[in-house]
Amino acid sequence: MKLPVIGPLHAGGNFRQLVEEAVSTAIVTGEIPPGTMLTAPSLAVSFDVSVTPVREALLNLERRGLVSIARNKGFRVTHVNRRDLEEIVQIRQWLEAPPMRQLAGRIDEPELAALRLEADAIVTGAAASDLRTYLIADTDFHLHLLSLTGNDRLVTLVGDLRQQSRLVGLAGMLGTPELARSSAEHHTLLDLLADNKPAAAEELMVHHIAHVTGWWSGRPEKSER
Repeated sequence: MKLPVIGPLHAGGNFRQLVEEAVSTAIVTGEIPPGTMLTAPSLAVSFDVSVTPVREALLNLERRGLVSIARNKGFRVTHVNRRDLEEIVQIRQWLEAPPMRQLAGRIDEPELAALRLEADAIVTGAAASDLRTYLIADTDFHLHLLSLTGNDRLVTLVGDLRQQSRLVGLAGMLGTPELARSSAEHHTLLDLLADNKPAAAEELMVHHIAHVTGWWSGRPEKSER
């Protein structure tokens, strides 16, 4: 089983967090497919760490719904079916797109600059085929943007929905024009918000989130059919 490269786990580092990020990235992107059985001892060997932080990481992933406990066996990677994913996307579009109208023309320069740095990290992660960096930066960007509405519950809800998503086609998109285009959409969105174009920003957010059931799930999108 191939795990994403996360770099050396230096003494004193947060091993639990690093293992959790690496395994969750591999599950979300389909590198570890649904139904796969994971055990703390085998993962500990893979990461060259003790069993304790790995077990803690797996228990956190179980709470996030990415794995389920298989008694006396380990942890099994859970399935997210097509219908579940479509519902998650629809709810995210309902929650994330309308606030773009509220934010258009109202984000100050320091916040825009911070968001552009996060958008840069998304583009860089995609260009470097670094899925862990890409996913972390993408989550940071979207939740940061929503936090500007001042609605903490909205941020929490969207964060939870993102954790339930699977992007099983993302690993196969590495180095493709589609991944570059979807990455660049974050900068385009910021341009629309800065230029006070609320309708266009809302439309782009709807289109962008739809990649979850399109490109990022290994399926062609409508414009390609």
